[in-house]
Amino acid sequence: MALNTVLFDMDGLLIDSEPLWQEAGSAALAEYGIQLTDEQYHSSTGLRTPEWIDHWFHVYGIPSTDMRAAIDRIESNAIDMIQRKGVVMPGVDYILEFFRQQQFRIGLASSSPMRLIEVVVDKLGIRDQLEVLVSAEKLPYGKPHPQVFMEAAEAMKVSAGTCGVDPLNCVTLEDSFNGMIAAKAAKMKCVVVPAPSMHHETRWDAADYKLSRLDEFNLDILKKIN
Repeated sequence: MALNTVLFDMDGLLIDSEPLWQEAGSAALAEYGIQLTDEQYHSSTGLRTPEWIDHWFHVYGIPSTDMRAAIDRIESNAIDMIQRKGVVMPGVDYILEFFRQQQFRIGLASSSPMRLIEVVVDKLGIRDQLEVLVSAEKLPYGKPHPQVFMEAAEAMKVSAGTCGVDPLNCVTLEDSFNGMIAAKAAKMKCVVVPAPSMHHETRWDAADYKLSRLDEFNLDILKKIN
């Protein structure tokens, strides 16, 4: 099947927000005497905040009764910092225009809460270029489960009033390992743009293609993965 739809992740791919999420998460864990290494933190990127907190609370034996307050602190602080300090990633305008010229349908599928998605798309001025915005926030499963990508494909059908978007026709762009696994589990093509410090890791070999930045993508790469 020919590719005709692209789904973008958001944090770390369209906006340089991962350091701000890390700062907010680290501050919350520090209240319990927990300090993650960079390797520990990056192993859990792509998870929703409740799953992220649940994972690290379980690892360090923190009572689950404290989870809700920690989640609220992380999300509120992260959203505030991203709104004030978040910077667009290199190549965002290019990649959106590239897929528009290829007449692809374009959507966004993120683990972040919808209120942050709304902040980011308006901050970057890209709302009118995205057919659907889908958050995994309230879904039964988050990444690495494929549900958010499947929901995005379904939302594309509804928005167009057709049954024309099959996961096999979709390519996803991701920056996290959990996101890559989710995309592949959805039977979609996946192009990854890992953080520079992790770009060399062999685990990205599961992707269909690996980039250093979004504006490296071109027609030849599209043909290779199609």
